[in-house]
Amino acid sequence: MRKVTSKMAPTKWTRANDKACVIPEGFTVLPLKFYSDTKAQHSLYAKEHKVRAENCPHRPLDKTLFVLNIPPYCSEDVVKQLFSQFGPVKSVELGDHPGSFHSGPKLSKHFTPAQKQCFKVGYIVFHNRSSVAAAKSHPHNVALVVCSTQHTVKTGVPKWIQQYKDAFVQPDKLQGIVDDFMKNFDKKKEKEEERQRKEVEQQKDDEEGWVKVTRGPKGNKARPRSEAANKRAIQKEMRKKKRKELLNFYTWQHKNTQKEHIAELRKKFEEDKQRIALLRAQRKFRPY
Repeated sequence: MRKVTSKMAPTKWTRANDKACVIPEGFTVLPLKFYSDTKAQHSLYAKEHKVRAENCPHRPLDKTLFVLNIPPYCSEDVVKQLFSQFGPVKSVELGDHPGSFHSGPKLSKHFTPAQKQCFKVGYIVFHNRSSVAAAKSHPHNVALVVCSTQHTVKTGVPKWIQQYKDAFVQPDKLQGIVDDFMKNFDKKKEKEEERQRKEVEQQKDDEEGWVKVTRGPKGNKARPRSEAANKRAIQKEMRKKKRKELLNFYTWQHKNTQKEHIAELRKKFEEDKQRIALLRAQRKFRPY
């Protein structure tokens, strides 16, 4: 007899495993494993960052991926390594809750408080738009591996020992960090003072508060108001208001001043009437 072999067609569930798992609110489920051979896995939830109210130049809407449920053992470097398989990663931001994180130059860990060990949210900024689409279409049966032979991540006792060693800093190294920080701070302060000085020179007003308006480079009238000019105008208004308050501090004092003024006007009016009557009497014609 001839042996007949038949190849079964893949089931619907098998075909569905090759696709991305999208849950309500548009989040894509990304499975995560610490080691590739472990059975336990964790789930990350990612979607494209589309918050129109937030205007952050370092988070472009078409190149930023918003990720939830990032475990505590995943640092910024680990998250960057995990998502670099979808494309080159420009920057990674991790925080306790969604929103605007620290803006400006990144400070050293010696000048920032210790972060809480909790599940975090992250913003992954890619160089290309296609990387966001690749992350959203990642199949949910292929897990992202945190620790591998190429990228080792310490955990447990080795991690605590490393953190304890990093807590001790050499004095010369710490002094170098402090010096760099103070240099950047002084440069920033000098630039701000120079900018304010130029604004004061350009927006000088006279004693009456008039400001000279000049035309901009395109022929449009430049706005004369600056921070220094606004501050001087507010101080001038406060001085005027204070003088008025000193003249009539209380309401009853203001009313009494008005009554005294009216009484003085009436008294002067009566005196003028008597003077006019006297002049008329003196001008009467008397031939005899």
